[in-house]
Amino acid sequence: MTDIVDELKWRGLWALSTDEDALRKALADGPVTFYCGFDPTAASLHVGHLVQVLTMRRLQQAGLRPLALVGGATGQIGDPRPTAERTLNDPETVANWVTRLRGQIEPFLAFEGENAAVMVNNLDWTAGLSAIEFLRDIGKHFRVNKMLTKDSVARRLESQEGISYTEFSYQLLQGMDFLELYRRYGCTLQQGGSDQWGNLTAGLDLIHKLEPEAEAHCLATPLMVKADGTKFGKTEGGAVWLDPEMTTPYAFYQFWLNVDDRDISTYLRILSFRSREELEELEKQTEEHPQARAGQRALAEELTTLVHGADQTAAVIAASKALFGQGELAELDERTLAAALSEVPHIQVAELAAVVDLFAEVGLVASKSAARRTVKEGGAYVNNVKVAAEDSVPAKEDLLHERWLVLRRGKKNLAAVEVTGV
Repeated sequence: MTDIVDELKWRGLWALSTDEDALRKALADGPVTFYCGFDPTAASLHVGHLVQVLTMRRLQQAGLRPLALVGGATGQIGDPRPTAERTLNDPETVANWVTRLRGQIEPFLAFEGENAAVMVNNLDWTAGLSAIEFLRDIGKHFRVNKMLTKDSVARRLESQEGISYTEFSYQLLQGMDFLELYRRYGCTLQQGGSDQWGNLTAGLDLIHKLEPEAEAHCLATPLMVKADGTKFGKTEGGAVWLDPEMTTPYAFYQFWLNVDDRDISTYLRILSFRSREELEELEKQTEEHPQARAGQRALAEELTTLVHGADQTAAVIAASKALFGQGELAELDERTLAAALSEVPHIQVAELAAVVDLFAEVGLVASKSAARRTVKEGGAYVNNVKVAAEDSVPAKEDLLHERWLVLRRGKKNLAAVEVTGV
């Protein structure tokens, strides 16, 4: 199990640890139980959470026993954001989100075998705890001056809005989680992102105060940031979610396919389960032939399969090829086609019109005259069929699933028309 430390470092998954030598010894002595927490502050996890979920999977495969905590208690408060106070969600909503997040995490872990995973909820040990008990048994062991040094707290204190006592107390709750999991499951390692370091070590300090003989550790992965400085997992449309109803499998696949060449090596090492040799070969291909996007395609296929399954991945790849003339559009199921077309410029029209009108209206060309030139030059396609005449009008029979037309100018410029009145 000590090899996992070197593996995490090679993959760029090692940012901070409390005592590397002591952790290596604990891993060698084994077995080690660890946990990672996820707060249900939304109805779904997003791709930023994949770093932690997949690191849990990696640690379990190395022989550690994972506890996946979905915080029914901490989710009702939320970790303080650096910018503004969170909106509190009602307990019923949080409980529903706990169930949804559990369902998203469970497929990544194994729940049988010697190091079988366990799902836990911190509401189990906080729901019956009175405020007096919490302040006496937990709050007594925290020092405010140290809590104030946490980056998000410090930044909020400097703002006009400040920070509520509710969010300020989040550190106590997460610290209590580590203590409870140590007592209930023998958990001696907490894993999380480096932005959570203050919360991770709060639990460690609490264990040391209340269980002086205990040996416990914290491990933090680095924050992933895009090469252009923007936040990882964000697009113009917002977060990229794991829930297929919030981000379609097609959009999920396209997110990874469009990763910047400067980022793909980092993302492959952190998120892929391919061997070092495979990853080094993909990195070489990306460097030598960036236009082929070999690394992006490999990562998109692997992660879409992990999150949405092999069948959805196959459907997405078929749709991607068909849109650019490398497959049959008519063979795509309606949901996959609709998801794919939602990612390109599209319009709705009440009735069928001339191709040149549609090309201009959807924005594939600047004007109808430009559309006529495109047709004349042989660069206009409807449903992957070259348009032969400038006065061509699609027929009702041309509509895909009785509603869609896929327009293409040249090889790469796509758009879609949804006909609502036919």
